[in-house]
Amino acid sequence: MSEGAVLTPEPWQVHLLGLISPILVIIGNLIGGIYTAMGVIFIWVIGPILDIVMGETKVPRPPRESGTPFEILLWVHGILHLLVVGTFFYFANNEGLTNWLVIAALSTGLSAAASATVTAHELGHKKPKSPGWRLARILLFSINYTHFTTEHNHNHHKNVATEKDPASATAEQGLWSFWISTIPGQFISSVRIHNKKGRTGINNPSYRGLFLQIIVISSMLILSEYLEWFNGVAIVIGWLILSLIAILTLEYVNYIRHWGLRREGEGRFAVEHAWNTESRWSRWSLLELTRHSDHHLRASVPFWKLRPHENTPTLKWGYYASWWPCVISPIWKSVMGKRLSEYAA
Repeated sequence: MSEGAVLTPEPWQVHLLGLISPILVIIGNLIGGIYTAMGVIFIWVIGPILDIVMGETKVPRPPRESGTPFEILLWVHGILHLLVVGTFFYFANNEGLTNWLVIAALSTGLSAAASATVTAHELGHKKPKSPGWRLARILLFSINYTHFTTEHNHNHHKNVATEKDPASATAEQGLWSFWISTIPGQFISSVRIHNKKGRTGINNPSYRGLFLQIIVISSMLILSEYLEWFNGVAIVIGWLILSLIAILTLEYVNYIRHWGLRREGEGRFAVEHAWNTESRWSRWSLLELTRHSDHHLRASVPFWKLRPHENTPTLKWGYYASWWPCVISPIWKSVMGKRLSEYAA
């Protein structure tokens, strides 16, 4: 590109790529059988390949003036996810307890992580009680993780890259040990946040969300005893599996975004306290989730206005391609440890 060239915004349509996974999963849930594996194959196999093949954005484009197509896209993601879960319940009810139920649950959970949780994260930063904020709550309830917005907005953004944040992994932690500590740690953190506001006991929204989830699950199991056509056991088991894989994937993203990066003393957050990547496939399909430093600096700024910063910690791979090295902790620490030492020096 010549020096005098005027850069224009990227076509907003590139972000439609993120709709591929939920659409594939809906089709798989409706057809059944081997087609239920389409989500698993697309996200765990094809996604990493696309991350590598499509490369990185070298010259960032300016943001679009109008956010209308992106606001609509967020609602499309949200509505599609509800269809994903609905078709999964339909499949589970007809399929029963089979291997295909597990495969369909994995595909549905991965779709939820790549679509619903990304959307819920974005909408969760909107004004409380607004339509978008309420949609975020519904999406999080669909994966049994209703406390996420509270912990993320009121603790993670405040204490990121410190020991006070259960969502910031230390350099010593592998992904598996991080999962074990962060999931209960974030729930406890959300409870404390509400307690400090005087909403204790049964009035604590985090407890209420948990109780509501237990009531809904219990009701499904009870209904299955009285309705012959309703396979509540298969639906509940499938729902718990898809919720687990969605939560684990969400927290995997938290892991790679802050792994090993630490603030000194009471220092403010700076761009060097988050890992970033300009991987095109991850950027476009995950709604700029990869420009994480700028998100922490400007949490209220919508995703389409996030900008990359120079000299920030940079992941070796995009979010999809980082999954397999990260699951095998020695590989992750060997490769990323070298990069971490550069920023910790």
